[in-house]
Amino acid sequence: MTRSDLLALTPDTLASLANRGLVKRADKDLAAGSGPEVTTGDDGTVRGAFPDGTVTVLPPGRSLDAADCTCAAAGMCRHRIALVLAYQRGTPEQPPAAEEPLVDWSPGAFDDDALAAALGRPALTAAHRVRARGYTARVHRPTADDPAPRVELPTCTVRFPVPRALGYALTDAAAALRGEVITLAVWAFRAADAERTTEVSVGGRTTTPTAAAGEAMRAALALADELLLDGVRQAGPVFTGSLRRAGRALAATSRHWPAGAVDDLREQLDAYTARATRYTPERLAFLLAELHARHRASDHEPVGVLGTAEAPETPLRRVRLVALGCRIGGTARDRTAETYFAHADAGIALVLRTRWDLTEDQHPTGHDLSERRLLGSPLHALATANVVSEHTTRAADRTVTLSRGRIAATSITPVGSAWTELPPALLVRDTAAHLRAAGERPPRLIRPRVAADAVRVVMVDAVEEVGYDPAAQRLEAVLRDPAGNGVHLHADYNPLCPGGLDALAAALADDGIRAVSGMLGRARGRTVLDPLAVLTDDGVTVPDLAPGAGDSALEAAAHRPHDPVTAALQAALTALADAAHQGLRHLTPATRTALTDGADRLRRTGLNAAAGLLDDLTRALHDEGAPAAAPHWVTAQIRLTTTLDLHQEDG
Repeated sequence: MTRSDLLALTPDTLASLANRGLVKRADKDLAAGSGPEVTTGDDGTVRGAFPDGTVTVLPPGRSLDAADCTCAAAGMCRHRIALVLAYQRGTPEQPPAAEEPLVDWSPGAFDDDALAAALGRPALTAAHRVRARGYTARVHRPTADDPAPRVELPTCTVRFPVPRALGYALTDAAAALRGEVITLAVWAFRAADAERTTEVSVGGRTTTPTAAAGEAMRAALALADELLLDGVRQAGPVFTGSLRRAGRALAATSRHWPAGAVDDLREQLDAYTARATRYTPERLAFLLAELHARHRASDHEPVGVLGTAEAPETPLRRVRLVALGCRIGGTARDRTAETYFAHADAGIALVLRTRWDLTEDQHPTGHDLSERRLLGSPLHALATANVVSEHTTRAADRTVTLSRGRIAATSITPVGSAWTELPPALLVRDTAAHLRAAGERPPRLIRPRVAADAVRVVMVDAVEEVGYDPAAQRLEAVLRDPAGNGVHLHADYNPLCPGGLDALAAALADDGIRAVSGMLGRARGRTVLDPLAVLTDDGVTVPDLAPGAGDSALEAAAHRPHDPVTAALQAALTALADAAHQGLRHLTPATRTALTDGADRLRRTGLNAAAGLLDDLTRALHDEGAPAAAPHWVTAQIRLTTTLDLHQEDG
C-alpha cells in the first residue's frame, strides 16, 4: 500500500470495501479522540496505535483487507478504516483525493502474473474457463466526472477506484467470484486497449475438432453448474445467450444429445421468464443432471450417449410419411403443434414442429388451430394424412422440416388404411413381444434424444375399463392388443384442448375402433400408452384438435393403490428440483428441511443408498458450501431419477 493509495480511498470506497457502518464508527471514534497515533516508516509502512492497545499496520504493496491488526475481528475492522481516515487527516498539506489531477490509466496494464499475485491462481483458473467459452464486456475509461475505470461484464460490474491497485477493485458480484470477475475485467480492458474500442468480445478458443468437442462440453457443464448454484432467478438474457452459444458449439462438434439438453435448458429459462406452464423445477433438474450423466457415460458409449454418429441434418429426397396425430402445447404468447409421422421405409417416427406467435387478444384452442394451414392444407388434414415430399430434411433428433418453398413438390392425401400397412417396427400387434424385443434400454438420462422414439401404432382388439380420474385430471383405459396383452392408456387433460378427453372417450367407445397411436412404454410394471390419435372405421380422431368444451360426464376411473416407494422417490426428487430452482447458494430453510425429510422417507422405504446420497448433499451444504455440494446434488439427482424410472418400469 502506497501513500497515494491511502489518499485515494474516499469514504464511499471504504464503505464498499467494508460497510458504511464501520466507516461511521471509525469517523465517530476519531471525532471523540479515540483515533490512533499514526507513524510512518522509512519503507512506507503506516502504523496506528490505538488508546485501547490495538495496533494496526498497513505495509506497502498490500491491500487494506490484508493489513495486520491485533484486534479480534476476523475480517475488515474499524481500526483499519480509522487508520486510513487518520492518515488522510494528518496530511493537510496534501490535496484531497477528489482534487487530485485525473490519472489516465488502464487496468489492462496488469499482466497475468500481477493478477495471480493479487487475486490468487484459483481466480485466474476460473477466469480462464470463462474466457475459453467467450464473453462480452463494455469498458468505461477514466473521465473527470468519473475517474474510476470500470467494466460492465455480462453479470456484474467491476470498478477500479484506486489507480494501479488491484487490491481495491470493487464489484457487485458475490465474494466468492471477486477474483474471477476482476480478472475478466482486466482482460476486457486489455482487449479494448488493443482494439481501441469500448465494446469487446473476449475469448472463444479456436481448437482442433477433438479439442473443440471437449471444450464445448466443458463450457456447457460450467453453465449447468452456474445455473445449479445460482438458480433460475439469477439467469438473465446474457446467461441464456451463453446457453445458446454452448448448444451451437456442441452441435457443431456432433454432440447432438447434449446440445439438445442445453437447448431445452434455455427454453426452460425462457418459459420461467414468461411465467409459462412449460417451466417446471422438475424438468430443470432433469436437464441439469442429464448433461452431467452424458458426460460421465461418454467414455463407455460415446455414440449413443452423445449422438456423435447422427448427422446434423439428413436430406430426404422423396419420402412418404404417414401422419399419426398431433399434440398441442403453448403459452399465453404462443401455440405449438407437434405433428407425428411414421417414415415407413426407415421404420422410425418423425415429428414436425410448428409454432405460432399470439397477440394479447388471441386464445386459440387446439380445435381453432386445426384450421391453420400448413403446406397448403389445414392442420387437421395434415395430422391425418399421407404426405409425399421431395424436399424434406430430418434433424439429428428426428424432427422433420418440409420445405415451404416447394409446396408443389409435396402432396397430401387422406391417411386411409395406411396405419395398418406400416412395418412391424411401427405397427404393434403384440405389445409384450415388442417391448421384449426392444431389449434393455439405457437409462432415460443418457438415452438418445429422439423426439418420437417411443411413438407406435398399437392394434386394438378390445377396450376395457374406461374411466376418468378427477384428481389427476386424467382419462384412463385398458386396451387389449390382438395377442391378448393389456395396455394401460392414460391421457392427461390439456387446458388448450378442452374437448380432447371427451373426443378420446367417444373414440374408445366406438365399436369400430381399430388402432391407437401414441408413446408406448412401461410404467409400474405395466405396458402404458399415451395416445395421440385413434383409428376407427369412420377415420382418425385427433383428440387435441377436437371441438368441444370438455363438459361431458365421464365415468370415474378405478382406484389405484398407493405406492410408498414411488411416493418417497418423487418427494426426494421434488426437494432436489426445488434446490436447483432456488440455486444451491440460495436455499431456503424449508428446502433444506425437505432434503433431510426426503432422506428419512427414503430410508423408511428401504432405499438406504439413495438416502445416503441426500445425506451427503446436506452435509456438504452445511460443512463445505454450495460449490462443494454441487457434485453431490448431481449424483443424487442421477441416482434417484434412474431408480424411479426403473421402479416404474419394473413395478
